[in-house]
Amino acid sequence: MDYPNIDTVFAGTIPQLYERYLVPLIFEPYAADIATRVTHFQPSRVLEIAAGTGVVTRQLAKMLPSEVSIIATDLNQPMLAQAVAVGTSRPVEWKQADAMRLPFPDGAFDVVVCQFGVMFFPDKARAFSEARRVLRPGGRFIFNVWDRIEDNDFADLVTNSLKTIFSHDPPQFLARTPHGYHDPAVITQNLEHGGFAKSPELTTLSARSLADSSRIPAVAYCQGTPLRGEIEARDPSRLAEATDIAASAITSRFGPGPVDGKIQARIISIEN
Repeated sequence: MDYPNIDTVFAGTIPQLYERYLVPLIFEPYAADIATRVTHFQPSRVLEIAAGTGVVTRQLAKMLPSEVSIIATDLNQPMLAQAVAVGTSRPVEWKQADAMRLPFPDGAFDVVVCQFGVMFFPDKARAFSEARRVLRPGGRFIFNVWDRIEDNDFADLVTNSLKTIFSHDPPQFLARTPHGYHDPAVITQNLEHGGFAKSPELTTLSARSLADSSRIPAVAYCQGTPLRGEIEARDPSRLAEATDIAASAITSRFGPGPVDGKIQARIISIEN
């Protein structure tokens, strides 16, 4: 069974659960890293695409001088609304926008940054072309993607655990989308097709995913991501059971908590 539309649905209570559980679990370490990389280029104008609930935006607002313009965009208005509700340490501009049709003029930004968003773009080369278009000559596109799911402990455990209750059609959202775009050759080819002429700089970065209990990663993934929609599409009455199964799998390997799992991502930086 195919669930292509579910992969991009961040609605209902997902934005709140995403911010509460998933952001501290896996996104915060990489947000600090990618914001530091942005500051290295001393930009005056920064565009963030696929900003989600604003974890990178908050880091950018904290690290960049107050005179630096920051525009943070996302396709999903509920995610942006959650980002606005959390707020930033200084003003930024929030705007709903499709990364494949950015509503900005050519050469408008010094840096375009995207944390764990490009995996969701239906046409990656087109999105990369748009990022290149709105960058000034010599500007920088910086983004990161999750590495293969086997190098990300909790996501792998959750995915495998759900096979026990959906044996004929196990949910594969985490493997298919967040962890489905990590091959450097494919990424480089998509950047070339998007018009980038220079070679990208690729870095693999491991970190730790920490939580007070084994249930937190289970709730984060099963209820705070589009995996929820994939579970409910199979049987809406089994979301709680699926979450319990995932928590049990994490407990079996890491104990009830605190839990400490590996996460791994690739960081890509390329000059326009």
